[in-house]
Amino acid sequence: MSGIERRQARAGWGFVSPALAVIGAFFFVPALLGLLLSLTDFDIYAIGALENARFIGLRNYTRIVGDPAFWNAVRNTFVLVLVGGPLSVALSLTAALMVNDRLTRWKGFFRTVYFVPVVTTLVAVAITWRYLYHPRYGLLNHGLGLLGIPPIDWLGDPHWALPAIILLSVWKNFGYNMLIFVAGLQTIPEELYEAAELDGAGSWGRFRNVTVPMLGPTFLFVGIMTMVGFFQIFAEPYVMTQGGPLGATTTVVMFMYEEGFKWWRLGVASAVSFLLFALMLVTTLVQTRLTRERP
Repeated sequence: MSGIERRQARAGWGFVSPALAVIGAFFFVPALLGLLLSLTDFDIYAIGALENARFIGLRNYTRIVGDPAFWNAVRNTFVLVLVGGPLSVALSLTAALMVNDRLTRWKGFFRTVYFVPVVTTLVAVAITWRYLYHPRYGLLNHGLGLLGIPPIDWLGDPHWALPAIILLSVWKNFGYNMLIFVAGLQTIPEELYEAAELDGAGSWGRFRNVTVPMLGPTFLFVGIMTMVGFFQIFAEPYVMTQGGPLGATTTVVMFMYEEGFKWWRLGVASAVSFLLFALMLVTTLVQTRLTRERP
């Protein structure tokens, strides 16, 4: 390596070192401490005196795996991911296609309207949706009544509470993915659509053979980010149902929160966080592999 290359390398490391220091201080160090904490019985008694914390190895993990409440939270979380994730991606893509269409007028207005729920305070959204879900005076049940369908206790019925949370989460978050899809659609050369049209491809043919393949990287990014978001969902069920009724909307993050800040079993909560990280990592690797193998 020449002297110029060494100076360039030192300059590069000098530019990135502040960012690496911040990442190390606020990500890697806390993650390492959290891993060590998950191997102890750290609880409320150890907060005032660290000598009360004992190293117990993998006992927290075995305890969690044997807890039916944890598996109930895992089941609810996977329902959110497997139902809410694809629904959010499909709705985002549909909105992006409509907003990006050449015949659509006032595109900026519609992009803003669709993105507003993303930046709206969750408390305001939750209050509004609680009125929509009200079993007696809610707008949804009023519409069902016009169709002759009896009212549904959306947030009080264990069978309907989780679908209600999914609907709220999809509505609140799809605008962000819509903007990502719009950006991806605008990178597709118009010549590809013209060539497909000359070959006799209709609207569906152009979408299937041009739009979908060209949006491959965008689909991967949106899919992973949406999946991670639904794995980490907490605020919506916490504000709307507090995990009820009968644990029907308790997610893994809510289970972790209760272990750490309701029962003050911080070691157990740290173990839950690493189990959640393992679930997210495995699911992300599977999704990435399936996307790369798609023809």
